[in-house]
Amino acid sequence: MLYDACVLYPAPLRDLLMHVAVTDLYRAKWTEAIHDEWTRNVLKARPDLKPEQLQRTRQLMNAHVRDCLVADYEPLIEAVMLPDPADRHVLAAAIHASADIIVTFNLKDFPEKDLKRYGIEARHPDDFLRLQLDLAPNVVCAAAKRHRASLKNPAKDVAEYLAALEVQGLAQTVSILRSFAELI
Repeated sequence: MLYDACVLYPAPLRDLLMHVAVTDLYRAKWTEAIHDEWTRNVLKARPDLKPEQLQRTRQLMNAHVRDCLVADYEPLIEAVMLPDPADRHVLAAAIHASADIIVTFNLKDFPEKDLKRYGIEARHPDDFLRLQLDLAPNVVCAAAKRHRASLKNPAKDVAEYLAALEVQGLAQTVSILRSFAELI
């Protein structure tokens, strides 16, 4: 499973995905190029942040998710085809990492017909997290609880936390999490 840059920014979604990834429910993967893309977009949108702050986030992500960085995938980039050539590095990394899912908001950029030959599918983060909840609700709820508990500025109660996730495009996930509110 490979995270596309678009699900690593904004922070609430990235942080939830990271908390779920450290459970080892699945093997989360990304590349330095994906890191570069999401951090570049954050800095463009948030000039109040410094590159050093995001470098620390990258280092923490890499340190806490086992075997997360995909390397040596670059020779595959020219061999794969996608509607947007700028996305080929993501597919190449997924192939090299033997990932079966690319978690992305940009589903149109990863058409099924182009991914199928590699045994890969693109999933919206809401669909991906809903699937994880179906497979292991207690594990995902525990990750969400740790994520919520880590929020200090400001702290959020369960309702505020779920509302913040809903804003991230996680309507199905939030609907399921509401039924487990006492675990979050």
